[in-house]
Formats: sequence, structure tokens, C-alpha cells
Amino acid sequence: MLKLPTNPKQHLIIFTRYPEAGKTKTRLIPALGTVGAANLQREMTEHTIFQVRELQKAIAISVEVRFAGGDLQLMQNWLGLDLVYQSQGEGDLGSRMARSLFEAFQSDATKVIIIGTDCPGVNAQILETAFEKLRTFDLVLGPAIDGGYYLIGLRQPIPELFVNIEWGTAQVFQKTVDIAQKLNLSYVNLLPLADVDRPEDLPIWEQALARKMEK
Repeated sequence: MLKLPTNPKQHLIIFTRYPEAGKTKTRLIPALGTVGAANLQREMTEHTIFQVRELQKAIAISVEVRFAGGDLQLMQNWLGLDLVYQSQGEGDLGSRMARSLFEAFQSDATKVIIIGTDCPGVNAQILETAFEKLRTFDLVLGPAIDGGYYLIGLRQPIPELFVNIEWGTAQVFQKTVDIAQKLNLSYVNLLPLADVDRPEDLPIWEQALARKMEK
């Protein structure tokens, strides 16, 4: 069973990929090249981790990084020894998310949130709000403007939310809401935010960097 540090009741899972050239942010390779796309993956993950560390100053949470590509040593060398790392394992995105949630609840978590690293608008305040909403709602969703979601939070494992969905399409968010309604789950949506997936999305990341520099 996965060992969770600090307060495992509120648990945050970050899904990311090791920034290996040619294997990450592939839709951005035409604009950035293989190395440029990998560097963007690196920077966006580090930006997300920074926001999570800000969150840890405000509320007690445990944090885990679920990674694809690379290995434990590479992840520790990159992001440090003070995070818990776990491979995402096999299967489509839905099965990998469902597995990570199941293992977190097995380890006594009572509120679990999953985020990716594609959405630079995700900040400590949004994450804190998401954990707060889980006090009263079964499901918290952060809708992405492209039709997916950048955050999902639950109070128990609900595997039905992760099957029969075509991941990476514009229907992911709506399909998830439809399943939640069929299951009579109470749910709440956070602010819609933009993902950085395609060359035309790059200004979103540049704006996020500019805001960071202003602070």
C-alpha cells in the first residue's frame, strides 16, 4: 500500500511526464522542436509544483507526483527528494487516474484531487477552493476551455467516472458531468481555465510567465 506523508486526509496527486525530448508535448513539437517542447513540459511542471508548495503553506495536504516516462531517480534529481513519486503505470488516462485515486483512498485519504501540469492558471487559491468544496460536494471539476478538465476531486473512489471516455477530446468534461448526474453525485465546477496543448495556446503560457514576473 502506498505510504502518504504528512496529512493524508487531504491528498493532491499531480500527473506529469518526465521531460524527455520527442516524447512529451508532441503537439507542440512543430512550433518548438523536440527540445523546446520538452523544456516547456519541464517549466510547466515546475510552475505547478511551485503553486502546490504555496498551497502547502496555507493548508495541510499530502502530495504525490504520478509520472510517465523517466524513472524514480530521474524524477528525484529533477523535482527533489521531498515529494512522493509513483509511476502512472499501464492503461489509458482514465484507468491511471482511477488507480491513483483508489490507492490514495486505500491509504486513508478522505479528499483526493488530481491535477495535470498543462494549465498555468491553476494556482494555490484554486486548489484550496477545490479542497474546501469537497466538504460539501461529492465531485469537484475544473473545466478546461478545450472541453476537458484540469482538475478532478472526489471523496471516494468512483471508477465509473473514468471509463468509456475518449480522453483528449472536447467531450471529456461533458461526458464526466453526464456520468455524475446518472450516479446522482453532487458536483460543483471551478473557474474554466485554458490548457497549453497546441501551438496556438502558447500565448497563455507566456501571459502566465509575465504575471509571475510581476509578482
